[in-house]
Amino acid sequence: MKEDFLRPPRTVAEYAADAVRVIGVLSVLIAAVWSTPTDMGILALALPALMLPRVLGMRGGLDLAIGVTVLVAAASNVFDLYRSLSGWDLVVHFVCTGAIAATGYLVLSRLGILTPQESAAFRPRIPIVLCTVIGLAASAVWEMIEWAGRTYVTDQIFVTYDDTIGDMAMGGIGSLAAGILVAFVRLERRRPA
Repeated sequence: MKEDFLRPPRTVAEYAADAVRVIGVLSVLIAAVWSTPTDMGILALALPALMLPRVLGMRGGLDLAIGVTVLVAAASNVFDLYRSLSGWDLVVHFVCTGAIAATGYLVLSRLGILTPQESAAFRPRIPIVLCTVIGLAASAVWEMIEWAGRTYVTDQIFVTYDDTIGDMAMGGIGSLAAGILVAFVRLERRRPA
């Protein structure tokens, strides 16, 4: 993992994914100076998700897609797009939860908990089911964080029952789509022999 994180980028997608990571770090610093602590915290919460694909050695295009998705999700909160654009919240939950589910599958396979894609024992049904479960679990945790934020930090966080259920449903559907992707598309870049 350390080698993957420190490896210089080789493709346009890898350079672009690294640029998204730099934008993520800069956005936290900018929010620390010119915005609210809540905005800074939201953007900082995205940083681990921006770094993880690089650490895992994900393919450049997937790394870039996940980075953009996570950064857009965080920025949408900061710029209040979830309230001002009807349906935007559902789109972001679909895409972002799917990205998290696919990344979660790779993390668990690296830990030896799930079957790696390159294993002879790998079957397409495995990630289809487990990415969906990972995504639904991540959705539940995220909704609990939103609830806690509204209850204990600020009432500026929008939380209703219908919003929570809709977000989790779209996250589950996005995770199912991610599972189908993981079933048929290699997540990790090829290692040199």
